[in-house]
Amino acid sequence: MTVYPFTSHAAVHSGIARVTLAGELDWDTGSHVREAVAACLAKQPTTLCLDLSGISFCDCAGLSALLRARMSVLRAGVGLVVEGIGAQLAELLCLIGADGILTDDSTYTNPEPARCAPDPVAHRRGGAAAIAESPLRGLLG
Repeated sequence: MTVYPFTSHAAVHSGIARVTLAGELDWDTGSHVREAVAACLAKQPTTLCLDLSGISFCDCAGLSALLRARMSVLRAGVGLVVEGIGAQLAELLCLIGADGILTDDSTYTNPEPARCAPDPVAHRRGGAAAIAESPLRGLLG
């Protein structure tokens, strides 16, 4: 059950698409991300800005929707800018070893930087190097 209603808003102006998401991003709402991104990409923008600053919660289904949106944007040859990854989503990304997958240093803005808690399993396998070598990085990077 969604506590904070999900909303999405998509607009394209002067070749720049902006998808603004708010509320809980989960199994019930993930399809709205795909629809909003697809609607923007149909207008052939040069850049798509994904504003996540209103996301209050994201589960694995919501994360999957975001990663699929990223792949769609990149396949279309459109630049991707991600804004406002909150602490909860940043921690989720960090836990799966994908903390940089939605962003790169040149386009990422995050008002709440994530601090990954040390992963005891990763430490047994070689610390930060084990996280950096996550199979997910190779699949989506």
